[in-house]
Amino acid sequence: MKVEQIYTGCLAQGAYYIESNGEAAIIDPLREIKPYLERAEKDGAKIKYVLETHFHADFVSGHLDLAKASGARIVFGPNASPTFDAHITSDGEELKVGKVTIKVLHTPGHTMESTTYLLKDENSRDYALFTGDTLFIGDVGRPDLAAKSDLTKEQLAGHLYDSLRNKIMPLTDDVVVYPAHGAGSACGKNMSKETFDTLGNQKKTNYALRADMTKEEFVKEVTEGLLPPPGYFPMNVKMNKEGYNSIDSVMNLGLQALSPDAFEAAANETGALILDTRKAQDFAAGCIPNAIFIGIDGGFAPWVGTLIPDIKQPILFVADEGREEEVVTRLARVGYDHAIGYLKGGFAAWREAGKETDTVTSITADTLATSFEQDININIIDVRKPGEYQAEHLETAVNKPLDFLNEHLAELPKDETLYIHCAGGYRSMIAASILKARGYDMLIDVQGGYKAISETNLPRTNFVCPSTLQ
Repeated sequence: MKVEQIYTGCLAQGAYYIESNGEAAIIDPLREIKPYLERAEKDGAKIKYVLETHFHADFVSGHLDLAKASGARIVFGPNASPTFDAHITSDGEELKVGKVTIKVLHTPGHTMESTTYLLKDENSRDYALFTGDTLFIGDVGRPDLAAKSDLTKEQLAGHLYDSLRNKIMPLTDDVVVYPAHGAGSACGKNMSKETFDTLGNQKKTNYALRADMTKEEFVKEVTEGLLPPPGYFPMNVKMNKEGYNSIDSVMNLGLQALSPDAFEAAANETGALILDTRKAQDFAAGCIPNAIFIGIDGGFAPWVGTLIPDIKQPILFVADEGREEEVVTRLARVGYDHAIGYLKGGFAAWREAGKETDTVTSITADTLATSFEQDININIIDVRKPGEYQAEHLETAVNKPLDFLNEHLAELPKDETLYIHCAGGYRSMIAASILKARGYDMLIDVQGGYKAISETNLPRTNFVCPSTLQ
């Protein structure tokens, strides 16, 4: 028996490969299916099942393409109602993969079709539990993401409490917990950076598994402090439930190399959004006017999904040479299937063609400190998340989280200079690019973000400052 976690950092997502005696099962695969096919081929194994723990909201699963390519059967738990052919299991049903058994445990709560899969080894001993978004390391799945549910988040949380107590906690402590996500995912509130653990240790350390916790206490703790989910989540659920274009067709469309003239013409003709995926400081030094920066080396896919509201928006992109396929792949992971080409030769080709360019002013934290000494009333915009801001921030900084920047543009003056920072410089450049595309010209990005700022003598506090500009 082989069990492998295939973890993708940018989505904080774990897919799983199980193999026994020439048969394999894949749990919660990503959109690009080649790694799973190659892994099975390496073992000389046939993929028998593609197991889905639920209709994922934060990424588009590869279940359809993988089943078509391998001949595997797509499997969902009870209550699932996909529009394509799949095996809908019953609670307690057992599936054979070689010499091992996978038992279906219906665990509603995160969504009503949420299901965990209990792997029993060759000796029928409980070995591992693939929990999807029901149980994370240090947390549980948020109960407010079920698409078109007639249940409140409190009612779903109640179901989750029962699922954990009746289906998961009775299992032996040595069972390994393999969740679908780790720290950084929006599917939970406070997940650990660890990507697996024993159930026994989770019973000791995970707040949601406290033995003395009442259902009322659980519902309150699980539902409070939930931030609104990214806007692309419902569309990803829809795609996972109803189907999507093949990954090959998406890649072929997105990987069209366009000369600067053709790129410019395509932008004018289609109204495509221009997405610049290079490094933040490269973007600052020179960019296409009105391009939006979301760097491929950061949390690229989730930020695309959060900040580009129309999942069907045509996208033209700028990338470092050799990374074009990576960009299209990572867009497709979150359902942005309408990339229509990239700038051949990158930004250097655009500049060499004599096309119009723009820049973003970017300064060091020390320069910000000097500006503050000269005028303590300068507008400092902190685009980190509320929790980061509340932990510690500059005394005069105003918190405008990047996640919701589009909703708060009217609160930011266009006729005053705005100094923008985040934690390390990635999110602030995204914010600067969005503001610049909306007609804000008096922008200054702070390199290195709060990490660099904290090393200056600028006054800081851990109390929440007023959230409006004076």
